[in-house]
Amino acid sequence: MMCSMTAFARQEADTDFGSLTWEIRSLNHRYLEQGVRLPEELRAMESAVRERVNARLGRGKVECSCRFRPAAAGSAPVAVDRENLARVLAACEEVSGRLPQAVPLNPLELLRWPGVLREELVDTGPLMQAALVLLDQTLDELLLSRRREGEQIKGILLQRCDDMGKLVMQARTCLPEIRAGLREKLKTRLADIDVVADPGRFEQELVIQLQKIDVDEEMDRLESHIGEVRRVLSRKEPVGRRLDFLMQELNREANTLGSKSVVTETSNISVELKVLIEQMREQVQNLE
Repeated sequence: MMCSMTAFARQEADTDFGSLTWEIRSLNHRYLEQGVRLPEELRAMESAVRERVNARLGRGKVECSCRFRPAAAGSAPVAVDRENLARVLAACEEVSGRLPQAVPLNPLELLRWPGVLREELVDTGPLMQAALVLLDQTLDELLLSRRREGEQIKGILLQRCDDMGKLVMQARTCLPEIRAGLREKLKTRLADIDVVADPGRFEQELVIQLQKIDVDEEMDRLESHIGEVRRVLSRKEPVGRRLDFLMQELNREANTLGSKSVVTETSNISVELKVLIEQMREQVQNLE
């Protein structure tokens, strides 16, 4: 299924360890570029996060951000490290003895001193597992969003293909009239200078002029490229790179049509084709 590279997904979950929040943003990019931001408790799983993203996404600039808020301690007792506290108190008494006017010690300030309170070691293994499960759910949401937008882009591109096909048909319809007009123009010029032209030489000159403005091959290639765009849009694998190449080919043929144009009608058709191609290119740049 066709996927856009532009999407956003967010998932939250409450665990026994606290609340987890994943946010993933995806933008268009030539390759897959990852940016991962993790809280300190989950730093060790960065490689696992990158592996999961790499397995699910093909292209895009992807920003993965995880936030973790530990659960409240509740009624768990506060454990004081008496040995560290004794060292801190001894140091404070030594400093206070040398100060003329020492400020009394604040117990809360002492509790904030590193090492005074015993911090309970948390087993991060189950927490990481819960975070990875939530990451997979967030990636599922991101892929769903990318697919929805990809289908919308597909519809836009198919409509542009229909519009381009009509313009090519319109240009083909103009060609017989253009050729006849060129013949009449040559005859008129010869009549104006009052010269009797050799019929064979006249036909030879007409053929040369017609070859210069002949765009049958450009029309054939335009129709072929439009058909190829339709076939590529029906594929299941990522098609962004292939479509980007086809946009270049379509634009080349539209430019050639404009350079060979000798009447306003085909010049306008060339301009309209290039407008449609540019609109398609802007959409294709968002496809994976």
